Amino acid sequence: MTGPAQHPHNEELLLARISAAAGREHLGKRLATYAGAAHTAPAKSPRGRGIRSLLSFLRSGGPSAAHVRDDARLDLYAYGMTVAVKGRIHVVRYDTTSVFRTSATDDPARAGTTCTLTGADGERVVLRGGPEHGGAAEWWSEIERGVTRAQLPRALAALDKGERLTFGDIWLTREKAGCGEKWAPWPQVRHRRTREGAVELGIGGTWHGPGSGASGIPNAFVLRALVERLGPDGAR
Repeated sequence: MTGPAQHPHNEELLLARISAAAGREHLGKRLATYAGAAHTAPAKSPRGRGIRSLLSFLRSGGPSAAHVRDDARLDLYAYGMTVAVKGRIHVVRYDTTSVFRTSATDDPARAGTTCTLTGADGERVVLRGGPEHGGAAEWWSEIERGVTRAQLPRALAALDKGERLTFGDIWLTREKAGCGEKWAPWPQVRHRRTREGAVELGIGGTWHGPGSGASGIPNAFVLRALVERLGPDGAR
């Protein structure tokens, strides 16, 4: 990431610190970099520890990157990501993070998207995208794929051991799915995608799902992947 406000020597030092932090957490190969602007207004965390920064990102080197202050940087790796802002480097591992997403639609390229992630240190970082932030669809899709790839096998293994997984009001076992006291065996469960990438389950003739509370459910896209695997049309 280069720009008029970034001295080459300072950029080299920042890259070295980012690489060192990613190496300590074994994040693997760097895949993409996005330039960003940091906003100092505090944001509230859905739960847990406070959020330090609200960040807006553009693809590094893109046509609009020159108009973004070079005070934040997002680097995506094979097994996680780093967020550098105001001298601090936050590290996120895909296999341990909790991701909370809010969006007006399922397309982060066309509408505002806010993605809150838990860092390796327990703090939370907020990434924001939208029509004025041209790389949002790219970085959001990569984060979703990375977290699903890292956490879905562990979730399936837990179900194989007889454990019950909970996503908001929805709960799953290997044999059945439910919402509160209502449940049905998987062959009788219908599902469909809904707003914010979450799913609703058809249990006992009634649709159940996170609805407007989807933003409070961590890793709702992992729930979607589980339903696609376990539902009547899945591979089981």
